Formats: sequence, structure tokens, C-alpha cells
Amino acid sequence: MTPADLFGYSGTAASVTAALVMVRATWQINTAGVWKGEAEAQKTRADRLQSDMDEIKERLARVEAQNERLVTLLTSLDPAQLSHLHV
Repeated sequence: MTPADLFGYSGTAASVTAALVMVRATWQINTAGVWKGEAEAQKTRADRLQSDMDEIKERLARVEAQNERLVTLLTSLDPAQLSHLHV
């Protein structure tokens, strides 16, 4: 094997190695992009669910306040009626 052959094989090996490195880097970049997209979708979903939860909490607070007012009104009219509510 002459030095020219050795350089030729080395050049081919370097080209194949560089191609494999490029393929791997591209795959990693694409994988990272997919995971980034998935993370963004999950964050959007979590934000929407948090917004829904906040709305539910606000509604519950209003219902509890209205319920408290109704119990107060009921007991002021006929305290005996309250005993039926707290069985």
C-alpha cells in the first residue's frame, strides 16, 4: 500500500465519518425540534387548564357566597328550617 493509497482511503473514511456526523446532528436537531414543539403544546394545554381552573374557583366562590346568603335569609325567616339542612 503506497502513501497515495493510504491518503485516498483516509480521505474516503473522513468523508464517510463527516457524513455520519452530519446525519447524527441533523437527527438530533430534528428530535430537539419535535420535543420543543411537544413541550410548547403541553405548556399551552397547561395554561388553558389553569385558566379553566381559575374560572371554576371563581364560580365556586360565588356559589358559596350565594349559598351563605341564602342560609342567612332562610334562618332569619324560620330558624326551624335550618335543622332540616344540617341532617
